[in-house]
Amino acid sequence: MKINELIKQSEINRRRLIEVIYNAKAGHIGGDLSCLNVLTALYFDILNVNAADPKNTDRDRFVLSKGHCVEALYVTLESKGFLKKEVLDTLGQYGSVLSGHPTIEVSGIEVNTGALGHGLPIGVGMAIAAKMDGKSYKTVVLMGDGEQGEGSIYEAAMAGNQYHLDNLVAIIDRNHLQISGNTENVMGIDNIHDRWSAFGWDVKTMNGDDMQSIIDTFKSIDYTNGKPHLLVSETTKGKGVSFMENIAKWHHGVPTQEQYEAAMKEITERIDNL
Repeated sequence: MKINELIKQSEINRRRLIEVIYNAKAGHIGGDLSCLNVLTALYFDILNVNAADPKNTDRDRFVLSKGHCVEALYVTLESKGFLKKEVLDTLGQYGSVLSGHPTIEVSGIEVNTGALGHGLPIGVGMAIAAKMDGKSYKTVVLMGDGEQGEGSIYEAAMAGNQYHLDNLVAIIDRNHLQISGNTENVMGIDNIHDRWSAFGWDVKTMNGDDMQSIIDTFKSIDYTNGKPHLLVSETTKGKGVSFMENIAKWHHGVPTQEQYEAAMKEITERIDNL
């Protein structure tokens, strides 16, 4: 897809996300919004996945390690045909197949996640499996920046370097806010580039709020350099809804009817202008 088409798709998904969370009366809306551009780029331009053949052995693998932001993944999967609208509309209802974290009962989801720090170790295993089987598929793992306080991430980082997993891409959604406040006040990671470089990873920084930057950064990855790849995606918590941006309380929150209508109006106006 062209950049302007990706931008429009991301806005369409953003509007649907607001609708889904408002109707479900639950959701980690701030982090959903900050990673939505990256998810749109992955599923509409980067990943080799197909809703008609979701278990193809040569498909790329995606792991949402920050599993509490599953609503953003759900709307992306719906827009790609993995998930039917009538199913997504059941989010938050008793008996729904959908929960507040990814589950493998949903087509297109590779693994259950939610316990922070687990996604990258799983991704390392998937990347090793691809090497062992002589497969060319890539594994992409999306983590949160607050999640970087989990020790298992750094065990996985060592393993990624040890096994030269150049078929593995980890992304940190660097929105600078977690449930208890600014990441640098909770557990500082401003040295993230040096830290991961020291672990032997190929580290790049991209503007996760800018679709062109996301696409250009992925195109610049050298999958033959013998190093796993880390992309630090600089984003804005609550991106795309003006009154939610950079506000910690929207880590988890449901808009009121007035806020819902304002958010939908704001996003719809952007869509109409694209």
